[in-house]
Amino acid sequence: MTALLNDPDLLVPEALTGLVLAHPGLLRLHGAPACVVRADPGAPKVALVAGGGSGHEPLHTGFVGTGMLDAAVPGAVFASPTALQIREAIRAVDRGRGVLLVVKNYTGDVLNFSIAAELAADDGIDVRTVLVADDLATDSDEGPGRRGTAAVVAVEKIAGAAAERGADLDTVAEVAGRVAAGARTLALALSACTPPGRDRPAFALAPGEIEFGVGIHGERGIDVRSGGSARELVAQLAEPVADAIGLRRGDAVIALVNGLGATHALELSVVHRELVELLTGRGVDVVRQLVGPYVTALDMRGCSITLLRATDELLDLWDAPVRTPALTW
Repeated sequence: MTALLNDPDLLVPEALTGLVLAHPGLLRLHGAPACVVRADPGAPKVALVAGGGSGHEPLHTGFVGTGMLDAAVPGAVFASPTALQIREAIRAVDRGRGVLLVVKNYTGDVLNFSIAAELAADDGIDVRTVLVADDLATDSDEGPGRRGTAAVVAVEKIAGAAAERGADLDTVAEVAGRVAAGARTLALALSACTPPGRDRPAFALAPGEIEFGVGIHGERGIDVRSGGSARELVAQLAEPVADAIGLRRGDAVIALVNGLGATHALELSVVHRELVELLTGRGVDVVRQLVGPYVTALDMRGCSITLLRATDELLDLWDAPVRTPALTW
């Protein structure tokens, strides 16, 4: 693999240093191993902490700032941060009003964030957890259940806005839980990612094939399918997601067209065009959208589609000001 790195073992700490150097007014490093926290924490409020394996940038470190996260705790590439790392991040951002942990549904993340929450409770910090489990490809009663994928962006944005406005911990946790419960996602890959230090992709596809239902850690999907036009592939992703959240004529949605790391902006714009056309044909209005690489899987080529039914309350929180390295309005 040819990549812009020095030592694969130093990729994450060196990248964190570079991120903070690029955004000195927004971010600072804390602890060792480091987490990323807001440079200016602002007025006391409920704090939001998220994290997980690196390799998904800008998630989560790119979403630290006003109106979203107070801290992001990165592990090694595709590996959970430790419970002690997470506990240190909780301590760093607690302002006496409690801390909400936003956790994607992966075994290591769930275990280590749970341990960290118990340790923080022993420290006298009021901690709640919201579990994001939006991936339709793993919607099963067996095993750990749906994986947490791109819906985490909506959870962090909307819950972060509620916290920024001064809502208490119960309220922030409740709205975060509603967003997590109401959003669903499906993804496909045109080619796999290659983790740093490895010399071959995580899986191979023949020419003209796609991996459908792929995860964000290089996992294979639920099946290999023949490729098709953007319109055909968007329908395969969006129709099951729309059905899963029960979209009906007259509904409005927040949509996220997410690039998985190596998908060009031109392609993502085409995907968004087809998604809007498909939903409009069902009588559904796309009232807010994000289009771009927000939850990536290193250099994977592909995309995911996330839908969340919009309400006046959620739209108000979505539209609230946000200033982070990856998301600002």
